[in-house]
Amino acid sequence: MSKCEINPGICGLVTTVEAKSIEGGNVTLKIISDCPNIQKVAEELVEINPFDEIFKRAATTKTYEVVSKHSPHPSCPVPSGILKAVEVEAGLALPKDVSIKIEK
Repeated sequence: MSKCEINPGICGLVTTVEAKSIEGGNVTLKIISDCPNIQKVAEELVEINPFDEIFKRAATTKTYEVVSKHSPHPSCPVPSGILKAVEVEAGLALPKDVSIKIEK
């Protein structure tokens, strides 16, 4: 199992993603979030094919399709975090923390 904790910034609505490989190559997702929009995503996005997600343009993935349907905030880092967890769980990337630093 691969786990990703996403702290999205000023909203403070933390999301945790647990990705687990299953027989057949797909990955199941357990998404726990303080965000009501991401909670709706969690209900719908429960299993995905990592190869269909990782090797496509972002806008054409099931992850971004579902997030776009439920979340009005396009700069939310949660969909990227979901894909990073899937990528690591599927063996398509090594686990490494990601960050965005913002200054003004």
